[in-house]
Amino acid sequence: MPGQRPPHATPPAHLSESPPVPAPQPAAEAEEHGGPKGEEPTRYGDWENKGICWDF
Repeated sequence: MPGQRPPHATPPAHLSESPPVPAPQPAAEAEEHGGPKGEEPTRYGDWENKGICWDF
């Protein structure tokens, strides 16, 4: 199994136990700066600005 030490190998005496891994914090809601006001411009699959569809 990967990640396990073979039975004949022992860790060095000066190493201590690893501390537990902390649980991840929930991500904060991202806020867009300088973007278009209102609804998402790509909500229909194409870019939309003032009612005009821009398809790249």
